[in-house]
Amino acid sequence: MAKKLAGTMKLQVPAGQANPSPPVGPALGQRGINIMEFCKAFNAKTQDLEPGAPCPTVITYYQDKSFSMDIKTPPASYFLRKAAKLKSGASLPGRETVATVSVAQVKEIAEAKMKDLNANDIEAAIKIIMGSARSMGIEVK
Repeated sequence: MAKKLAGTMKLQVPAGQANPSPPVGPALGQRGINIMEFCKAFNAKTQDLEPGAPCPTVITYYQDKSFSMDIKTPPASYFLRKAAKLKSGASLPGRETVATVSVAQVKEIAEAKMKDLNANDIEAAIKIIMGSARSMGIEVK
């Protein structure tokens, strides 16, 4: 028989750096999820990613206090900021350009994010990433 679903939650946790301190600990604790078990499993699954990269994680927890997690790739904005060597995007996107990235860099980001994007082919994924860049004030050349 299938487990009884209790709920789902979304967290954004730095890769390889999950620990019981806030915001992870309280969010999991109030739902009855074993915090240390989650931290060990998350850190083991994200050890091959860049340390500190923000990983959106969807946690599905069940009534028997077990859980499963789906770890997604870091956001496109993280990759774009890294490629453009920025701290943050433009304060007035569309009116000002704070950096430029090459089409090759955008293609590399699209390939890395392909499994999480709603795109059928790499060209559509590139357009999605270019839209994210435009909304951050980053020009693609």
